[in-house]
Amino acid sequence: MQYTLLILLLPLLSFILLGLIDSKWKPKVAGTIGTTVLGIITALSYTTAWEYFSSAKLNGVYQKIIPFHFQWMRFTENLHIDLGILLDPISVMMLVVITTISLMVHIYSLGYMKGEKGFERYYSFLSLFSFSMLGLVVATNIFQMYIFWELVGVSSYLLIGFYYTKPSAVAAAKKAFIVTRFADLGFLVGILFLSFYTKTFDFGILTSGEASVFASTTGVSFMGISLMSWTMGLIFIGGAGKSAMFPLHIWLPDAMEGPTPVSALIHAATMVVAGVYLVARLFPVYDLYAPDVLHGIAYVGAFTSLFAAVIACVQTDIKRVLAFSTISQIGFMMVALGVSRMGGEEGLGYMAGMFHLFTHSMFKGLLFLGAGSIIHAVHSNEMGNMGGLRKHMPITNWTFLIACLAISGIPPFSGFFSKDEILTATFNFNPYFGAMMSFTAGLTAFYMFRLYYSIFWGKEHKQAHTPHESKFAMAFPLVFLATVTVFIGWASHFSEFVTSDGISLHSEIDMKTAIISILVAVVSITLATILYKKESNILNKLATTFSGLHKAATHRFYIDEVYLFITKKIIFNNISRPVAWFDRHVIDATMDGFANTTQLISRKTKGFQSGQVQQYAYVFLLGTLVIAALVIFI
Repeated sequence: MQYTLLILLLPLLSFILLGLIDSKWKPKVAGTIGTTVLGIITALSYTTAWEYFSSAKLNGVYQKIIPFHFQWMRFTENLHIDLGILLDPISVMMLVVITTISLMVHIYSLGYMKGEKGFERYYSFLSLFSFSMLGLVVATNIFQMYIFWELVGVSSYLLIGFYYTKPSAVAAAKKAFIVTRFADLGFLVGILFLSFYTKTFDFGILTSGEASVFASTTGVSFMGISLMSWTMGLIFIGGAGKSAMFPLHIWLPDAMEGPTPVSALIHAATMVVAGVYLVARLFPVYDLYAPDVLHGIAYVGAFTSLFAAVIACVQTDIKRVLAFSTISQIGFMMVALGVSRMGGEEGLGYMAGMFHLFTHSMFKGLLFLGAGSIIHAVHSNEMGNMGGLRKHMPITNWTFLIACLAISGIPPFSGFFSKDEILTATFNFNPYFGAMMSFTAGLTAFYMFRLYYSIFWGKEHKQAHTPHESKFAMAFPLVFLATVTVFIGWASHFSEFVTSDGISLHSEIDMKTAIISILVAVVSITLATILYKKESNILNKLATTFSGLHKAATHRFYIDEVYLFITKKIIFNNISRPVAWFDRHVIDATMDGFANTTQLISRKTKGFQSGQVQQYAYVFLLGTLVIAALVIFI
């Protein structure tokens, strides 16, 4: 499988080439090059998946394969940073997910971004993003993952701020970069703790389960909490930042300022699932040495999921509804990992979380690309400017409906199967926990059909131009992802391929949980149909009755305002401003004093270097007399 190296090299070369040519070639050429390269990478990824899952089993267990590896930097005999490619069930799955969504985004962008200034730059940044995420998921060690983790942050910053002349886009890019940098600091500190005590960065060694690797951490604690709990908690902070877990979620809704295909790429298969992938990659360590942190991850994920779902119910910007939907669904994945254990039936949550990552990437990519087609047609993000579009955009209507049914958990669409497994795992963990997640799933169905009816049904809004269906380049990815969403739940047999211990898991639909989840979804969809399919006075009455909750949810429960208060009123005014005053009036003034003193002395003594021979003779004679006088009298 040496050819897998091309999966990383080709997007890197595409980034360099498209970045260098910039505007020297026609935009269509740049788009064709970027899309063709992604097509080749996708074919290689599918080939890798087919070859791996058909031949990598030994005694019923999928093995880890490292087709490429070399040592980059050595610190000690045991501690060194390597670069390589690691193939195992979750990394191979992620190769398929990333390349599929990225290819659809590349094709879609040929139509959506046509005529945009910086078209070549856009495709160059897409290639960098794909390279970064692919490098992250195939990393053989945690430090290599961290390097690509930061590259993902940089490339997302470039893409979110693509419209750099738009102040809101610049602000959103900076916000995403700064928030995730703070989270990544925790990740880095966690890596340093982990490597210091285990003497390795290697995933193979860290996840082997050998007690000797973690022997030096035994009995080490701080403030009554074990060292490994601190370490794995810090690492999770990095994952929470990338995956927009509460309270580090504030960057994601604002990231919608980037082009809509970028939103699809970030939200569906790449940046936001990096945190989920990180926890999954280190899952054996969490399970064996920090189970309390693992349970904490479940609680954080559950709260984040419910919190984001409530906010999504009242948002009016189509992309922000989908953004909070993503936060909520990532919470579901975190919950699945948090309630799981290693191996056998206890590993159901792990499998379910990875399964939902896989299905969610397809239907969420479809939702964002569908939103892009709608925005392209009506030139607005606001749901109030939409309505009745099913008559004008039949392909977008049907594909968007399929995605809404999938995320709502309606069979036979893929989201039903993965969400059912998550709910089963949570009910097994704690019935009350399962009930909470079922309620959140009901909210998901409600706000998604609120979105659907507001766009495609209801009263048709007058447009300056009659909306029309998207052209082939934009319609094809919609149809492709909708087809995948319809059939992947039945065809994947996911539990045979991706499990916590590499052993196929026999998984069946839990009919009791399935019936509950379907009923909850149907009731929620029915409620959304009553309220939003046609104009209704009930909405105003509900908004008035629950005015406090409605207002708070509309303003995202004022979390952004809290951050602004802490940063501007407390940190900037009480810390940064005094430090700046001290820097200007003490540090700078001291340095200025040295400079002024030096200049004063220079001005006073510069006469000694006048160049006049008479003056030099006079000074020489005066000096001689002074020395002679000193000799005589002393």
